[in-house]
Amino acid sequence: MRLLEKLQILADSAKYDVSCSSSGSNRSNKKGQLGNAAVAGICHSWAEDGRCISLLKVLFTNYCIYDCKYCVNRISNDIRRASFTPDELCELTIEFYRRNYIEGLFVSSAVIKSPDYTMELIMSTLRKLRYEHNFNGYIHVKSIPGADLNLIHQAGLLADRMSINIELPSVQSLKLLAPQKDHQTIIKPMSFVSEQIQGANELTIYRKKQMFVPAGQTTQLIVGASPDSDLTIIRLTQELYNRYKLKRVYYSAYVPVNADVNLPAINTSPPLLREHRIYQADWLLRFYGFNAEELLDEKHSSFDTKVDPKCDWALRNLDKFPVEINSASVETLLRVPGIGYKMAQRIVRARRIAPLSFEDLKSMRVVLKRAQYFITCKGVYYGDLDIDSGNLYSVLSEKTDSKAMYGQISMFGGGY
Repeated sequence: MRLLEKLQILADSAKYDVSCSSSGSNRSNKKGQLGNAAVAGICHSWAEDGRCISLLKVLFTNYCIYDCKYCVNRISNDIRRASFTPDELCELTIEFYRRNYIEGLFVSSAVIKSPDYTMELIMSTLRKLRYEHNFNGYIHVKSIPGADLNLIHQAGLLADRMSINIELPSVQSLKLLAPQKDHQTIIKPMSFVSEQIQGANELTIYRKKQMFVPAGQTTQLIVGASPDSDLTIIRLTQELYNRYKLKRVYYSAYVPVNADVNLPAINTSPPLLREHRIYQADWLLRFYGFNAEELLDEKHSSFDTKVDPKCDWALRNLDKFPVEINSASVETLLRVPGIGYKMAQRIVRARRIAPLSFEDLKSMRVVLKRAQYFITCKGVYYGDLDIDSGNLYSVLSEKTDSKAMYGQISMFGGGY
């Protein structure tokens, strides 16, 4: 098989893995070496299906010994198969980099023969890139669950970022949809990488700098392949951030590619809006001071499709509003719909000079179409509905269009 054919097959197979992002690494260029990874991160262009255009994003192989029911590459599927050699993947990476097609490499893989055998092939590729080709650019590698921890450690010394995909939100779902995989083979290396990163940071302080996964580790969850609720997902997310200090948890709306009684029907659309809501909730967990139990509970275990998670929380906690814009703490302002992280900081800085009026908030571009119902300015309430009005839900409801479904865009704005 020609190299271009392999590339077409293995790049297409990699599109379902969304756990790659900007580098966050400062691996600088050195004399005689090729490329660098900047702290500011790699600029990305995202395709509609989640592929990251600026990285060479491929599977090393799509031959697989596992038969995970949700995976397009499972052993029982009749699909075109291909596998790179370490030299072939190195050649592609270097030639694409020299032509300015890419700025780094994201390599994942199905499991061929065994986890250790697969990880050895990936390790051979990383060694050749770093030591033979002197490639100093960004590399994101996916650890193979079940591989020897020594191999994972060696990979961590050569890669900028590592992802260990947890894939399903619960042990029960993993047993149901991927019975050949063991939950501990995912959690154990995740814990190991977290400990090694912490150890490298301590060496930086006390002795010398050790490069071990300097851009941190990430993981991915599939949304909609199993019956797990949104509450189960965000509880797991919160635990992953707290226990393993992950840089990001990524969520992938399940694309129905296989027919199975335990999976959504083939003609079912991917739950893109649900994925979007979970990304918004993830943002609240990381930057807004919320915890999973505040956003959802056993009686309210799924996010509302019509309002974002912060609005949903505010509507269920109207007794906490309205808040006075000129005296509320930053933590309180962050819980006001329409006021994002940066805007809360701006408000606190501005009100030190003079009390803020409603017109001041307009000039600062606070998203008042939401915020006006939850704040007062100098003691005056400017909402055109009472804070306890039953119509408030309909006013704050969003139209579910394609932008909302595909976006990690609107949730990052200052108006969240």
